[in-house]
Formats: sequence, structure tokens, C-alpha cells
Amino acid sequence: MRRFNLVTPEGTRDLLFEDCLARRKIEGSLHRIFKSKGYCEVITPSIEFYDVFDKNSRYFPQEEMYKLFDLKGRIMVMRPDSTIPIARLVSTSLRDMERPLRLYYNQNIFVANPSMMGRSDEIVQTGIELIGSSSKRADLEVLCTAIEVLDACNASSFNLEIGNIAFFQSLISHLNASEAEREMIRHYIEVKNYPALNDLLNTFGDSDVVRALKELPRLFGGEEVFEKARKIYPDEDLDNILSELDCIYNDLRRLGLNGRITVDLGLVNRTDYYTGVIFRGYIDGCGEAILSGGRYDKLISEFGYDIPATGFAANVDAIAKTIGNDKAQSCSKKPISIVYGEDGYVIDSMAYFKRLINDGMPAEYAVFDDINDVRSYADRKGIAEIHIVSDKITVEKVGK
Repeated sequence: MRRFNLVTPEGTRDLLFEDCLARRKIEGSLHRIFKSKGYCEVITPSIEFYDVFDKNSRYFPQEEMYKLFDLKGRIMVMRPDSTIPIARLVSTSLRDMERPLRLYYNQNIFVANPSMMGRSDEIVQTGIELIGSSSKRADLEVLCTAIEVLDACNASSFNLEIGNIAFFQSLISHLNASEAEREMIRHYIEVKNYPALNDLLNTFGDSDVVRALKELPRLFGGEEVFEKARKIYPDEDLDNILSELDCIYNDLRRLGLNGRITVDLGLVNRTDYYTGVIFRGYIDGCGEAILSGGRYDKLISEFGYDIPATGFAANVDAIAKTIGNDKAQSCSKKPISIVYGEDGYVIDSMAYFKRLINDGMPAEYAVFDDINDVRSYADRKGIAEIHIVSDKITVEKVGK
């Protein structure tokens, strides 16, 4: 018996009409932003070798990746991330191109989420990668582009959270913890689980770094965050990190974004190829970040090409789900007329139908063999006119 031939796999769904239109509309809007800034589109394969993601600094647990085998028995994965394949692409095909490289993409990623979490396993992402510059100017370009994306969502309000992963990495380097323990600490900070974080850190005794890590998830807000952060663990390297982030924060405020920019030093993404400024964007009505990104200066070097980079990805599906049904129009313009060709005039009616479309009239072609069926159909669908093609053109008003 076929048990699953009428359902989609967990974490996936079919998209219908307005859902498709909402997705395409959002994609088109964001792509116009990217292209206007000189970004060029690239597409990487949906299937990659497992080796591409099997590195310490590319934190994708194997249980979260969809795996399959090719004809030679090699392990393949469905792409769980777009940045890593683009890093591979840059280090090979684009290695000799003039820098900086400005790339954008629009493609699906596949992540196996635990059942009953309500998250999609297949997500459409569109985003940018600015490759070849370590300048603060590059960070600001990417951040300002992210703000444009948030603004283009036409939500009533949006918020951008910024942090610097180097702050956490510098602190945790002073703690004698295993990789597994560091990951648990990072996770508890990210989700702001204060009790679990305190319990775990208490196992390391009482020290300045333990107390600082306990405070990290509380360090979010505005300008006051920087002064609080400087007091929890005085250190020259940490002070430099804070000064750089403070400068970026104030630059963004000059764009008139007071109240929409938040500093969060507890922003510690799990994907640990990030090395500097990181950020997440939110819009009203969506409980998850609709975009995230940051600087990753060491990732591409793992493919043999040492070059800095920064970028972000936007979750098109999350945006569409939040605002798409409100912002999208009907799946198509409602036909004003329907064209029917009498026997012997079918080809003529098709030519006439094409002329109507070219003239900008929303129309539909009748595939019924009987004119009475056309009349009933037009009445049910609310079509105003029937254009009947024979040796002449007759326009018949529906319902009259």
C-alpha cells in the first residue's frame, strides 16, 4: 500500500497561486536592490559533496543535513547553506576576477529540523556576498543593504540587531572548556537561557571570565551596552572590538534609524565561520529573523584562497508568509473577457485572443466546445464579456 503518495514530506509544503506570486514579488523586489548596487547573480548546485561541509569551522551537524549517494557511492548532501558553496566557487572559478566581488543568489537550502518544531526543511534564500574587502566600508555597505531589504518588506516596523562574534570568541578563549562545552555555552547565550547557562558555567568555578560570560546575554540595548560591556571584563582586545562596533552603531544611527538598531553582544550565531560583525533583521508579525549575516574572513581560505568577505541571507519564505498575503494581488488579473471560436474559426480566435493580450486586455481563451458552456463558465467566474469569433467578431455581455 502506498502510504505517502498524497502528502509532502515533513518540513515541506506545496505553494499555491497567491503564495507563488508573493514569493516572486519579494524576490523581484530584493533582486532589484542587489542589482542596483552592482551585484551579479550566481547559482550553485542543490547537491554538493559532503566534504564541502565536513569541516570544523562549518558547523552543520550531519544529522541536520539531507544526505544521499551518487552513482559512485560518494556521500552527497542537499545544500544546507549558500555561503559555503559560494566560498568554494570563489576559490575556484572566480579566483582570478577583479576584487571586490559582489555576488547575489536566490536558491533553496535544505535543513532537517526535528519533527514537531513547525520549521521548514526547505527554505528559499536570497542574499549577497561582498568578497575581497576587510574594510569597515564593506561592512557598512552590507548593513545598509540589509536595512534596504527590511524596508522593502513594507512591514509596519523593522529592527536590526548587531553584534560582533569576536567578543564572545575572545571571552570563551580564556575559559578552559571542551569544544562540546563551548558549544553548549554559546547555545545558552544565544537563546538567553540564563538558568542553564549559569548552571553550566558554575562547573568552571568563579572567575572574571565566568562572570563575564554569565552577563553576555544581558548585554543588549542601545549606546549604554558598550559601557556595561567594558566593565565586565577589562581587556584591550575586547575594548578594540567594542570600539569598532560602537563606531558602526553610530554610523547607522546617522541614517535616522534610532529605535530600529539594537546592539546585542549575546548575538552568537551557531554557524561559526563568522569572525566579526554579525547581525539579524526582524519585521513585525514574524517571530523569527528574516535575514542574518556578518563578516567571515577565514572561510574562503579553507578552500585554498585567503580572502575576506561579508554578506547576508534573507529568508524569502518567512517574508512571504508574514506579509505576502497582504501585499500580493490575486494570482493573476481577473479576465475581463473570454474568447470563443466557433467551429471552423478556432485558429482565427486564437489569433484574435493574442491581439487582445498584446493590447493589454486581461483575457482568457475558452476551451469549451459549446457556447452555452462558455456562458455558464463566464457567469460563474465573473467575466464581463464573451468575444465570439466567426466570420465576424461578436461581443456578448455576460448576465444580460
